[in-house]
Amino acid sequence: MPKNHPQKTQLSLITHQSQPLVIFWLSLSLIIATSYSLLALQKAFNSPYIVQDDARQHVFWMQRYIDSQLFPNDIIADYFQSVVPVGYKTIYQLIANLGIAPLTLSKLLPLLLTLITTIYAFALTLQLLPLPIAGFISSLLVNQTLWMRDDLVSATPRAFVYPLLLGFWYYLIRRSLIPSLGAIALQGWFYPQSVLISSGVLILQLGKWQRGQLQLSRERKDYYFSAAGLIVAFCVMLPYAITTSEFEPIITASQAQQMPEFWAGGRASFFTDNFWDFWLNGDRSGLLPRRQSLPILLYAALFLPFLGKISKHFPLTRQVKPSIILLPQILLISLTLFFTAHVLLFHLHLPSRYTEHTLRLLLPIATGIALTILCHGLFQKTKILAIGFATILAGIILFYPLLVPNFPKTAYEIGTAPKLYQFLTHQPKDSLIASLSPETDNLPSFTHRSILVSWEYAIPYHLSYYLPLRQRAINLIRAQYSPDANEIKTFIQHYNIDLWLIDQSAFTPDYISHNKWIQQFPDIATEASQRLKQRTPLALPPIIRQCSIFQTPKLTILDAKCLEHNL
Repeated sequence: MPKNHPQKTQLSLITHQSQPLVIFWLSLSLIIATSYSLLALQKAFNSPYIVQDDARQHVFWMQRYIDSQLFPNDIIADYFQSVVPVGYKTIYQLIANLGIAPLTLSKLLPLLLTLITTIYAFALTLQLLPLPIAGFISSLLVNQTLWMRDDLVSATPRAFVYPLLLGFWYYLIRRSLIPSLGAIALQGWFYPQSVLISSGVLILQLGKWQRGQLQLSRERKDYYFSAAGLIVAFCVMLPYAITTSEFEPIITASQAQQMPEFWAGGRASFFTDNFWDFWLNGDRSGLLPRRQSLPILLYAALFLPFLGKISKHFPLTRQVKPSIILLPQILLISLTLFFTAHVLLFHLHLPSRYTEHTLRLLLPIATGIALTILCHGLFQKTKILAIGFATILAGIILFYPLLVPNFPKTAYEIGTAPKLYQFLTHQPKDSLIASLSPETDNLPSFTHRSILVSWEYAIPYHLSYYLPLRQRAINLIRAQYSPDANEIKTFIQHYNIDLWLIDQSAFTPDYISHNKWIQQFPDIATEASQRLKQRTPLALPPIIRQCSIFQTPKLTILDAKCLEHNL
């Protein structure tokens, strides 16, 4: 019998997928993913008053599921309830019916989402390169990448995009029709923009690269598969297309360019005069994820296209499956939607949402495959060099998070005024609080009471929502720094204010210059600042003590009825 070639024998052993080996590397991936999640979970329950930054917008109104009397006639709560996808609100409602508060659920969900994401990242990699170590490296890098941002931990709709995208790609490669259709439906119910990405990928499945030319597939099943997926995508997106929101119209690009809210320092900063920042690094406008939020090893993904061209030096490239073409297909669709979103600004929401999420998945997976191939290639040349390289690589991969400040990134906001929250919680459920204090951002989450306006909730994309909110802010600034008592009375009566929260330092010029919310309205801010600098007698300060009903060293709550009566 002919003897096996030693290199082929060695290669077959390395690429062998024994079930114990797969279980080992997957288990190790899940253990590391769980450890990252537990670090975040520890932060989440470190205080009774902690809420994730973006969860403040998307979760606070869900307290209505537990008490329907909360946030009555509240435009802010109504708006955020209207814009979240149906699947997202449904899962919170179902769990709330079991007695788990929405804010608590938002802290628990990231662990579950992390584990699902890890499993799909591992399984998808094995469909591209059938080697468990590659699945481990890819899934580990996926976790590190996602925990360097606060998307997954936010438990907002975009937290669901990662397991749903990975799940669809996995089932697509395996040509599992029903799970693929289910993944598309779930994308529409949790993060509709991802349906556009999946639809584009389905269309590209009809093209085949053969003999250096792009040709249409001759396989009938490819057309059936894509057609079924596109039908589901159409059905799940149709409600979004035909439903008219009470908060429309969506702001246009020309309108946004005239508003300071969309420039540097604004609530929805988008535009900039710096060309590279706008097109590449902008958080909302840019093509690439922020460099600070990507593990340095992800640059190794750039080597993957070249390794196949020198396969004689890296024989493991011959084990890469043809389905690897899915990665550049996803990238192509993401880029197409990115530029389309710029053309249709802001009707497809933010352009960066079509590339940053996919790149955070594509780059780690490509890197895991590339590093595995490189290590194996070196091992074929010189074992000592390969072992040294692998040791250094393992150290970088496993211990890199120790070099990242605040890893895992959670963006949890810790309430610093517990006595204030307790006081407001005991106020009538229909109370309305007016305030320019940054602390106002936390009140809906910690007190379940309505606020007139605040920076956190001033999202300016739907004009029928934002313009009234903007006017509220302007009127509040004018009233707080007005020398005319009648202006304050009119303000209180117009909005039916019950409580007025004021920072102790509110009537100093520095307070206005450092308050980003006030500075977003430069003309009004300048007028108020000049009055303070010129020591113009204002109507509100003289009766603060008289109408104060709660006070801390930094904050004071005024009874609006008392203000009306005594001004």
